[in-house]
Amino acid sequence: MEQPPRFDEKAARRVEAVYASKEEVRQRAFVMDALAPLTGERIVDIGSGPGYVLRDLGEAVGPSGGAVGVEPAGAMIALARRRCAGLAQVTLREGNAEAVPAGDGEFDAAIVTQVYEYVPGIAAALGELRRVLRPGGRAVIFDTDWDSLVWNARDPARAGRILKAWDAHLADPHLPRTLSARLREAGFEIQRRDVYPILNPEYEPGSYSFGMIGIIVPFVIRFGDLPKEEVKAWAAELEELGRAGEYFFSLNRYLFVCKKPVCKKPEKNPEEK
Repeated sequence: MEQPPRFDEKAARRVEAVYASKEEVRQRAFVMDALAPLTGERIVDIGSGPGYVLRDLGEAVGPSGGAVGVEPAGAMIALARRRCAGLAQVTLREGNAEAVPAGDGEFDAAIVTQVYEYVPGIAAALGELRRVLRPGGRAVIFDTDWDSLVWNARDPARAGRILKAWDAHLADPHLPRTLSARLREAGFEIQRRDVYPILNPEYEPGSYSFGMIGIIVPFVIRFGDLPKEEVKAWAAELEELGRAGEYFFSLNRYLFVCKKPVCKKPEKNPEEK
């Protein structure tokens, strides 16, 4: 199977369009509320993509703070730079989650949304997250478990083949179920866990699942070793289900809020001089 490349401009714009859906807008509010950014804080957005969250962070921390986006894909950086234009407190750095271009303890907080499921070296990534946070710094992590997907199909076997091929775009399509243990191993204190469901009971242009069809189809045609006609027939079936009033899509994403512990100095023995 051909290996997927980094996001090119066309793929980046498809993702940008999905992130404009009402479901993603509500999701960003949910994640930002969990992070609760403060004026004057320095916050890193690891895997900042087209810059929606980064722009929100820049507005939240204000001119006295700083919002840094870290992103490996040049096409995404270009979109984020345009989206955050005019916010002097926002900067972008080329890099990835396994090697964050930042100093030790540089940030008060971090946000990592829909990123770690793409990262092969999750232990290294969590080590980097801990390194760049100050003692007491907090992080919000948000990822999908794709086994939570419920997507109606008249041909379930065909849909299963296509969605299995889609799983190949991730390093770990089931990361949330192991993330608690991984965070503890990396030295974090877990403060909150929550679920965020996406529900599309109708086939609606502009919805999250509608946009995802436009991302999944070209990916599976190129990388999935399945006949193009089969993939297109799956997409056509979803449209037919919509016309028949039988469309249904649901997916769960999982939120983790964690903290880098403050290392306390050992108390002196009163008998010691």
